[in-house]
Amino acid sequence: MRQAEGFHTGNSNQVYLLLKSLYGLKQAARQWNKKLHDTLLSMGFKRLESDRSIYIFVRDDVRIIIPVFIDDITFASSDSAAIDSAIKELASHFKLRDLGPTSFLLGIEIIRTPDKQQIALSQRQYIVDALERFNMSDCNPIGTPMDPGAHLSSSMSPQSPEEQKAMQNIPYLSAVGTLQYLATSTRPDISFAVGVLARFNTNPGIEHWKAVKHLFRYLKGSLDYKLVYGPTDSSHLFTTYTDADHGGNPDNGRSTGGYAVIIWGGAVSWSSRLQSVVSLSTTEAEYIAAVEAGKEIIWMRNLLTEFGINITSPSQLLIDNNSAVTVAKNPEHHGRMKHLDLRFHWLRDTVEAGHISPIHIPTTAQAADIFTKPLGRQKIDVCLGLLGLQK
Repeated sequence: MRQAEGFHTGNSNQVYLLLKSLYGLKQAARQWNKKLHDTLLSMGFKRLESDRSIYIFVRDDVRIIIPVFIDDITFASSDSAAIDSAIKELASHFKLRDLGPTSFLLGIEIIRTPDKQQIALSQRQYIVDALERFNMSDCNPIGTPMDPGAHLSSSMSPQSPEEQKAMQNIPYLSAVGTLQYLATSTRPDISFAVGVLARFNTNPGIEHWKAVKHLFRYLKGSLDYKLVYGPTDSSHLFTTYTDADHGGNPDNGRSTGGYAVIIWGGAVSWSSRLQSVVSLSTTEAEYIAAVEAGKEIIWMRNLLTEFGINITSPSQLLIDNNSAVTVAKNPEHHGRMKHLDLRFHWLRDTVEAGHISPIHIPTTAQAADIFTKPLGRQKIDVCLGLLGLQK
C-alpha cells in the first residue's frame, strides 16, 4: 500500500507491507470470509458442502443454521436460548449489531403468521421504489407479465442511427437489472419475461422497452403478491415441476426450459433459461429441461441431508410430456435421441438409482409452464397457486 500523503517514512518510493487486510481492498472480502469461517469453526459450527455460505451447529437436540451473506448473518433454530448463546459467543470475536427477529433481509420482508404456521416473503416496497424510479408509479395495472402474443426478437433492435438515438436516454439495462433481482428472489412469475428481456441488453429497441413497461404494469397490479410457506397435505418433502417450450426463441430456434422446486406449498428454487442446444423435438426439449431440474433435485436432497433430514424415498419430478417421462426411465426412442450428448443421459442413471421419480401430469397442473412461454391470465392464476404466490 502506498504511504499516505504527509506521513512518509524512509524513501518516498517505499510502500507498506500490510500485516492484515484493510476494508475496500481486492483481497478484503476473501480475508473477511476466512476470518469468519475460522471463528465459526472454533464455535463448533460446520460449513455445508452443498452450500458454502451456510453453517450448521449440531449438539444433542440443538440445531442452529446460519446462512451468511458477506457480513449479514441470520440465525435459525427452534431453540431461542441456543441462538442467544451463539450470538453472545460471536460477539466476543466481532462487534455485532443484533437486530432481533428478522423482519427485513436484503430488501425482502419476512412476514410470520404463527397461528397458521406460515411464513411469507414479500418485496412490495422494492417494487414500489422501482416503479417510482422508472416513472411508472401512475401506470395502469394489467394481468400478465408479458403479452401472450409477444414474440420479441433481435430484429426489433435499432436498425438505423435515428432508432439508436431514440434509445440512448432510455434506462433499459438498469430496468432489467432491477427486475432480475426481483425475479430471482421472490417473484418466480416474472422469471420468463425478465429472461427474455435480458437477451436484448446489448442493443434494445423500442418494442423491447414497451415489453419492460408492460412488465412494470403487471407488477403495479400484483404489488401484494407474497411467497407463502405453510403446512400442506403432501406426503413428499418437496416436489419439482419441469417444462419446456420447443423452439420458442425466434432468433436461434432454441427452446426455453424451466423448473420449480416446491417445499411446504411455496417455491424455494426456480429457473427459466434458454437451453444450450437446439432441440429437434418436443420430447428432446422436455428431456433436457428434466435433466436441469434433476440436477437441482440432487442438490436439494444433499442440502436437506446436511440439515439432518433423512431422505429415503425418490423425489418427484413432474413432467407433462409422456415421451420425456418414458425416455427418463428407459432408453426408448433411441433413433430420435441417439445424437444427444452423453451428459444428458445422467438422468436415467439417477432415476435407476432411485433418487428421482419422473411422473406424468396434465399440462393444466404444470406449474413450470409459466417459465417457458407468455401465458394468458387464467393459466397464470393456476401457476401462481401452485407456486405459492398469494395476495
